[in-house]
Amino acid sequence: MSYDLILIGSGPGGYVAAIRASQLGLKVAIVERSELGGICLNWGCIPTKALLKSAQVFDYIKHAADYGITVSGHSHDFSAVVKRSRRVADGMSRGISFLLKKNKIDVIQGNGKLISVGKVEVTESNGTKKIIESKNIILATGARSRELPNIKIDGKKIIGYREAMNLQTQPKSMLVMGSGAIGSEFAYFYNALGTKVTLVEFLPTILPIEDEDVSKEVAKSFKKQGIEILTSASVESVDTSAAACKVKIKTADGMKEIECDVVLSAVGIQTNIEGIGLEELGIKTDKGKVLVDDFYQTNIKGIYAIGDIVKGPALAHVASAEGIICVEKIAGHHPEALNYNNIPGCTYCSPEVASVGYTEKAAVEAGYQIKIGKFPFSASGKASAAGTKEGFVKVVFDAKYGEFLGAHFVGANVTEMIAEVVVARKLETTGMEIIKAVHPHPTMSEALMEATAQAYGECIHL
Repeated sequence: MSYDLILIGSGPGGYVAAIRASQLGLKVAIVERSELGGICLNWGCIPTKALLKSAQVFDYIKHAADYGITVSGHSHDFSAVVKRSRRVADGMSRGISFLLKKNKIDVIQGNGKLISVGKVEVTESNGTKKIIESKNIILATGARSRELPNIKIDGKKIIGYREAMNLQTQPKSMLVMGSGAIGSEFAYFYNALGTKVTLVEFLPTILPIEDEDVSKEVAKSFKKQGIEILTSASVESVDTSAAACKVKIKTADGMKEIECDVVLSAVGIQTNIEGIGLEELGIKTDKGKVLVDDFYQTNIKGIYAIGDIVKGPALAHVASAEGIICVEKIAGHHPEALNYNNIPGCTYCSPEVASVGYTEKAAVEAGYQIKIGKFPFSASGKASAAGTKEGFVKVVFDAKYGEFLGAHFVGANVTEMIAEVVVARKLETTGMEIIKAVHPHPTMSEALMEATAQAYGECIHL
């Protein structure tokens, strides 16, 4: 069968690209070997947020007295929390199926592999093979948990993020290797429900890609919540032969041994580029990533790649944006190349973290003379009323021209606030324009205006 476009993978890159291509009049097929929606929808972004919401609700109940409300006899059902998460993911997956049908996109279940330019071989679960053809093929095969060579995931005592959101029983203790978004979110979730959590990070700070002030604030909050944090540390070995895992950790102060029920490996991701025909066709890769141009074409004409398997942040919204740009280019439009310096990043632990653009350190290293503004939520009327005074908004501006270089939020619901900065930077908004844009009061979002005013010596409420 012949199509205008074939996508291998139906994650947030693949299914979004497919729908946009259909809107542009292309005949489209998606090849998917597992669930529609990919890892993000089924085992990542969506179900983890459902888990985190349950933890947040439980947290609220535990602190109900702070709001003048008495709740007695409260408890949680770990199995029910997990089941709710799965129901949310299943509902979203059905929604993707509906959207693909609505847009007349053929879904072909099976493992897709390039066998020549313009041809994809699909192997179904029963071993049956068939060939489909298109002059345009997009690879959107995503990624999976990365394993350390000396610490292999066994799915029981040493687990990845997929097992972490689907455990049958709640562990009494857990060690989390890696404190990026995945590790920090699961550390918060399990700790909030009563698991004793130790968070181990190889680099000097947790959330190491974030601004240093943000990392310090989250570390302070995590410690207050009871999470043990070991930075500048590495897990050297895990002995799973006994009932408890015996974990040897190398720290700046020497070797340390910890016993725990489960070890969660959250040390990054590994791209799914094996067995899809790259080598056979001579498609160039570098360090596990497919090499593409600004519009995601590989070195082979008519074959494209998007999402986690290309360079750039491994984020769902990045894959979706890349997919749209790619298919618009294929359809003969003139899309703008993606600005990877204006991609927001969000971590949904508590307190939440959201950021975009340059950190303070990166801006200085890039040669900018900068103005820094910082407004703590402890000075926010809305935050005080809500009982969520942790955190701050930090902004970075170019001192010479007022260019909005970056923003770094930590606090309650800040992942809902960062989009204002993304739009402002896209429109080349200056610091003074942010100050003069009237923000509603009382809101958490006015902290952005206050932080900007503080950078320019005009802050009223500090």
